[in-house]
Amino acid sequence: MANYTYIVRCSDGSLYTGWTNRIGERLRAHNEGRGARYTKPRRPVELVYLREFETKQEAMSEEFRIKHLKRSAKLELIGNCAEIRL
Repeated sequence: MANYTYIVRCSDGSLYTGWTNRIGERLRAHNEGRGARYTKPRRPVELVYLREFETKQEAMSEEFRIKHLKRSAKLELIGNCAEIRL
C-alpha cells in the first residue's frame, strides 16, 4: 500500500500538511469537516502537493520536514510539483 505526504490549500489561503495511505478518503474527510481540527473551519480544501512513499515512516518524516518549512519554502515546493492526478 502506498503512503502519501500531501499539502492542501484551505479556503482562507493557508496550507495544511499531512500524511495518509488513502488520499481520496482523506481529502473527502477534510472537505466534510472530519479531516483535521485545523481544516474544519477552513473548507473547502484543495490538494496542491502530493508525494508517494513506500513506507509510513517515510511519509511521516516528510510531513514533519515540510511542517517545519517557512511558508515561502512550502509555496516553492508546491510550485515545483508536477500536476496532481488522482
